[in-house]
Amino acid sequence: MSVTTAGFEVSARSRWLREGIELLSSMRFAISLLTLICIASVIGTVVKQHEPFNNYVNQFGPFWADVFAAVGLYTVYSAWWFLLILAFLVVSTSLCIARNTPKIIADLKAHKEHLREQSLQAFHHKAQGAVDEPRAAAYDRIAATLGAAGWRAKVQVRPHGTMIAARKGASNKLGYLAAHGAIVLICLGGLFDGDLVVRAQMWFQDKSVYRGGGLISEVPPQHRLGPNNPTYRANLLVPEGARAGTAILSMPDGVVLQDLPFDVELKKFIVEYYETGMPKLFASEIVIHDHETGQSREARVEVNHPAFHRGVAIYQSSFDDGGSSLKLRAIPLHAGAREFEVQGVVGSSTTLQRGGETLQLEFTGLRVINVENFGAGGMGSGTDVRRVDLKSALDDHLGSGAKVRTQKQLRNVGPSVTYKLRDASGQAREFHNYMLPIELDGRRVMLAGVRENPNESFRYLRIPVDADDSIDTWVRLRTALDDPALRDLAARRYAAAATPADRPEMAEQLRVTSLRLLTLFAGQEPADQPHAATPATDTPPVRGGLASVARFLESTVPEGERERVSEVLLRILSGSLFELLNTARAQAGQPALVPDAQVQDFLSRALTSLSDSFFYPAPVLLQLTDFQQVQASVFQVARAPGKNLVYLGAVLLIVGVFVMLYVRERRLWVWLEDDAGAPGARTRIVAALSTTRRTLEADAEFDRLKTVLVPAATAPAKESA
Repeated sequence: MSVTTAGFEVSARSRWLREGIELLSSMRFAISLLTLICIASVIGTVVKQHEPFNNYVNQFGPFWADVFAAVGLYTVYSAWWFLLILAFLVVSTSLCIARNTPKIIADLKAHKEHLREQSLQAFHHKAQGAVDEPRAAAYDRIAATLGAAGWRAKVQVRPHGTMIAARKGASNKLGYLAAHGAIVLICLGGLFDGDLVVRAQMWFQDKSVYRGGGLISEVPPQHRLGPNNPTYRANLLVPEGARAGTAILSMPDGVVLQDLPFDVELKKFIVEYYETGMPKLFASEIVIHDHETGQSREARVEVNHPAFHRGVAIYQSSFDDGGSSLKLRAIPLHAGAREFEVQGVVGSSTTLQRGGETLQLEFTGLRVINVENFGAGGMGSGTDVRRVDLKSALDDHLGSGAKVRTQKQLRNVGPSVTYKLRDASGQAREFHNYMLPIELDGRRVMLAGVRENPNESFRYLRIPVDADDSIDTWVRLRTALDDPALRDLAARRYAAAATPADRPEMAEQLRVTSLRLLTLFAGQEPADQPHAATPATDTPPVRGGLASVARFLESTVPEGERERVSEVLLRILSGSLFELLNTARAQAGQPALVPDAQVQDFLSRALTSLSDSFFYPAPVLLQLTDFQQVQASVFQVARAPGKNLVYLGAVLLIVGVFVMLYVRERRLWVWLEDDAGAPGARTRIVAALSTTRRTLEADAEFDRLKTVLVPAATAPAKESA
């Protein structure tokens, strides 16, 4: 009984093994794996790969960001499950090749000349007839005809006849092997050139991911891979006039440094632009300094034209700022502060202490050229870009990524600077400010952009400029709003100017109203009437501007009279701002402005801009005043031994698919026997054709063969199956 049970267990294991191998090597399993790879590739295309985790949190939310990170959707092509699918596909395809190759080889060698002559009647394409010639002469004629047509034949002479077995298009089977072998080679090449080898080296050499910051030269050795690393694909940033020999490998949770066997020195970076502002050409003139030999050689790297050294390809990936020097004018947006100057370098940071708040100022970018579309639907189409109070977003994103539409009027609007302000909790907002005024809707304005996260478009505060193309007048008015003494003096001047000569008793009422509006507009509570309490809701508190005036109007004026009263209050506010501006100018020793059309237009736009400035999410506005640009080139350095496998696999795949689609395998049998019942030397011929696909071309080919092989055919060329 124990022997029988053991034998049964061995038989069961053997059956399970056979069924497992059968499943792995089946076509349905391979197609399922290819489907999964296609789905993963779609995910890797839709979801941006190797982005900072905060970007994914902003896009998907904290919960789903963690879920997607756990399954590796941010690094699809190096995720363990994707590599496992590739490995299974390699195993499945290899088993399929191993199982079918012996059969294919045997089939290539076999002409099937042992086929019985009676079996020829079962073929779809068949013909028979008799010729007035001996069997030997008929054989010589048919053999010569088939040989001239490219048929490879094998003959079997039997006692009562001769069987000629010929075949053509046998390479169709080789196309099957080539296509399946190509899949194996491409997958192996992808595995060799992917993160799998890098991770294996890190594991064997006890290396770890670096999550900190600082200088590359200060990163400890446990976060570095040696120059003999057999495969990698990393990024190398080299500023003009500098050299670098350590590239950066991006990992899901940090970076790993890759030491190169050479240094790359950037002598000159060249960039040319299309009229749309998109780069037309960027190239780098470099010098490669070899560490081992000490020799140097010059090279030029362009897009799609890499340089090679010691098996490492140096590709021109992109370009960046190499540490440009910046000088900015800091304009405080709260009371009691003065302007100051900020200097920095792109890529560095500094600390700002303003209004009792500590902010980290990070200089992130300088763009010297900004080509914008001022045609229909473009930058000058009347789109309101001034609002930063989260009420509405821009329809068009200003900057290098602006979409170009019809009726293009492209114009370079000058340099811009990008920076971030990070608070004590680590939350950062990104700002994008232009250096020069831009003409929009026929009026020149300065644009100051802001966005909460990288997935949003910038929203712009539109600051009107004065006759000198400066925002100094706007800044003076904004500063005067925060001064109670100047507001009181401006209210008195407005009352004196606006009081009718026949009604002097209105002067005090106009003064009180003017002062109250200026105080509300400045975001402060009037001394003679506290601001209405805000209900305990999620509505953010009013910080000033027209929203504060509107809140005061809602709390003091009946609903039916608000429209009429609001028009009166806006006229009083506009006149009060005019007097406030002249008061501030007089204090600075400047002449008073005349209320002409130009000044009135400036004040109307300044009124809206000042109102929106109270919602500007920063205590200070930074204006770029000077810079010294330093370009940098971003190279991709790659050592990819698997690329040769991929290239070979691609060639085999093309050849294999071409052969399988366009090369048809055909087999032809011709049976010759003496016609004993006929007088003289006469030979009866029976011919049949087998093809992998029944096509009109096959029908025509057999018709041509029939007329040559069986010229006196007494049966039709083909019969219904």
